[in-house]
Amino acid sequence: MQAQGGTTVVRFTAVVVGHVQRVGFRDYVRTRARRRGLVGSATNMPDGAVEVIAEGAESACRDLAHLLLSGHTPGWTDHVQLVWRRAQGDLTEFRRR
Repeated sequence: MQAQGGTTVVRFTAVVVGHVQRVGFRDYVRTRARRRGLVGSATNMPDGAVEVIAEGAESACRDLAHLLLSGHTPGWTDHVQLVWRRAQGDLTEFRRR
């Protein structure tokens, strides 16, 4: 999918495993995603992981994904499972759930 101006729009889902709940991780991700103009969500999972869904300009998504993979976030990250998908265009803002 391409946005106005020829920018490629993509979506990724990341499952972040580690000590990422109750440390401000979701707020951190939401703030960084919004700064990059992305839409999506950061959601606590029952197993203690956080699922991040982000959609927007490919360069902004890659930047956020790199941030998640780097581990330079609140808490600590043991593992990130990252899956890239086609943009769906069904999201309107970035939410913390």
